[in-house]
Amino acid sequence: MSYRQTYGKWQSHTNLDPHLKSELNQLEGKDDQIKDAFYSALEFGTAGMRGILGPGINRMNIYTVRQATEGLARLMESKGEEEKKRGVAIAYDSRRMSPEFAMEAAKTLGAHGIPAYVFESLRPTPELSFAVRHLNALTGIMITASHNPADYNGYKVYGEDGGQMPPNDAEALTDYIRAIESPLDIAIMDEETLNEKGLLHIIGEEVDQAYLDLVKTVTVNPELVSEMSQEMSLVFTPLHGTGKMLGERALRNAGFENFNLVPEQAEADSNFTTVKSPNPEDPGAFEYAEKLGREIGADILVATDPDADRLGASVRKSDGSYQVLTGNQIASLMVDYLLLAKKETNQLPENAVILKSIVSSEFPTVIAESYGVEMVDVLTGFKFIAEKIQQYEEDKSHTFQFGFEESYGYLVKPFVRDKDAIQALVLLAEVAAYYKKKGQTLYDGLQDLFKKHGYYKEKTISVTMSGLSGAEKIAALMAQFREEALTEIGDLAVTKTEDFQTSTTTFADGKTKAIDMPSSNVLKYTLEDESWIAIRPSGTEPKIKFYIGAKADSNEAVDTKVEKLEASIEALTAE
Repeated sequence: MSYRQTYGKWQSHTNLDPHLKSELNQLEGKDDQIKDAFYSALEFGTAGMRGILGPGINRMNIYTVRQATEGLARLMESKGEEEKKRGVAIAYDSRRMSPEFAMEAAKTLGAHGIPAYVFESLRPTPELSFAVRHLNALTGIMITASHNPADYNGYKVYGEDGGQMPPNDAEALTDYIRAIESPLDIAIMDEETLNEKGLLHIIGEEVDQAYLDLVKTVTVNPELVSEMSQEMSLVFTPLHGTGKMLGERALRNAGFENFNLVPEQAEADSNFTTVKSPNPEDPGAFEYAEKLGREIGADILVATDPDADRLGASVRKSDGSYQVLTGNQIASLMVDYLLLAKKETNQLPENAVILKSIVSSEFPTVIAESYGVEMVDVLTGFKFIAEKIQQYEEDKSHTFQFGFEESYGYLVKPFVRDKDAIQALVLLAEVAAYYKKKGQTLYDGLQDLFKKHGYYKEKTISVTMSGLSGAEKIAALMAQFREEALTEIGDLAVTKTEDFQTSTTTFADGKTKAIDMPSSNVLKYTLEDESWIAIRPSGTEPKIKFYIGAKADSNEAVDTKVEKLEASIEALTAE
């Protein structure tokens, strides 16, 4: 059907949710908005689906949630009755409609006789990942839009390993979802009947405690934490999200005592009132934390995003000001401390391995190699890190130590199979305690690592292209880069082009080599000075992303390199 026909079907539906009906009526006469809401269904990307709240097949609402869950139920049924009975763990964050979407998912599953294990109140995404494993559920659902603005919500699906659903199952799920003709006509079971049939299980503290018991194992040197628990001062803000639920308890369990929550941002707030964007990548998210940090002389400010899978940090400099760190810099500090502390206490296995995404910094790679530890690259999306962990557990070839993505996602211990800001919070606090004992801040520690290994800098440029025309522009841009092979970027020759869609590396001399990774719509160019640029459409937002990485022998020189590469990207996209 055309977008107008689909819109008309929603308008004429007799049992349409009253709130959505009211919003739908407000679209009358606004053709551009109608087209954007109805031209295409929300797609599953690297992390499920995510979109603006409202009526329409391209929006997050109870019907698109039911449709996604109906597809998931059919996928589960295809795996057999016994597998289906293992059920689905469901969690949700602090956003508008999150509790309602969680229950709609349970009602849809109930119509198929599938048990749902729903958290009693909001919980972090990493705990959902843990709960899938802990409960031996077949799948999991997390209702969240991560760090997106307040008018968004989303839906992530997890596999039985606790990782985001792998490509094969995700493709099958997408096929099942697409086969559903109308999201308006999906059968659901009411909550009373769910309870009567024993298909709705409310979970909470028992899972919390099991998760927190394992978070205790993240700490490498308990004696250090005990010694510095009063000396090292930390400010923590959950940015109105789920981080407070377990973050405070995790810090206390680890032995940290001298920390303060930002009071204005400690409570859940679906409007994220005190921030323009609840994103720890954004320096503006630290405004309130920095104010409190200055008052108490905090060594480090830490922020988690609304679903507490990402963590950002701002660290005190010698002049008392605060410097927001990048995700790559935080990972570098963690990797160095983790490997050093484990080496000193004979906890570092010979087959240790660290995992990172292909668009993350090479700085942690150099650090890991200095300890004799291998770094393995995977595609963007933490599910690929989870897949490698599973592989290593099965073939015993490597022992996982740490995984990260440049977008502020970290995993220390594999009892979770997704980014875990609660684990990262505890580890980064320990790293800060380590430097505090040395009379340094984390900023000082980072500068020491630069002096030792070279000055690395990265930058991500996101270009938003919304709507149908935006998706077409992104596709055309990627096609253009493939058709017109780049031999130089700026004044630097391209020595290697990696096309992860065709799984082919092409060198400057024309020779090629296969890439042993699943296919993905990513291009990466390595330049003659070892700088690199990667291009990738976002899997969850209407954006095309450009990643820059550079290395030099000083801060000033690396800044200059990144500026030149950024100018080159602007020139390429302007053509």
